[in-house]
Amino acid sequence: QVQLVESGGGLVQAGGSLRLSCAASGTIFRINNMGWYRQAPGKQRELVAGITKGGSTNYRDSVKGRFTISRDNAKNTVYLEMNSLKPEDTAVYYCNADVQRRLWGTSDDYWGQGTQVTVSS
Repeated sequence: QVQLVESGGGLVQAGGSLRLSCAASGTIFRINNMGWYRQAPGKQRELVAGITKGGSTNYRDSVKGRFTISRDNAKNTVYLEMNSLKPEDTAVYYCNADVQRRLWGTSDDYWGQGTQVTVSS
């Protein structure tokens, strides 16, 4: 199996910063795309940022210029640096990874357990 373990959430004042980490472990041959999603109370889960194995990134418009996604392929880890945080960034943040477990196998989607980010005004 594959496990994704997130860390780094917490409570921060508006304008502050947080760094989220997500480490994948288990039977892993290759990790393709990785990403961070978030879900606020009463809202649907939405993509915050994504990164390919080669390092190409994409962001939702509301976080462009404030958030930075990166990954360390040797450590099977993805990061989300969040700066200039706003109250509307408050949500549970989930890590996602497209993982190929075997050389000849297909890839599957895996999710972390989520980490709470709360931004106070």
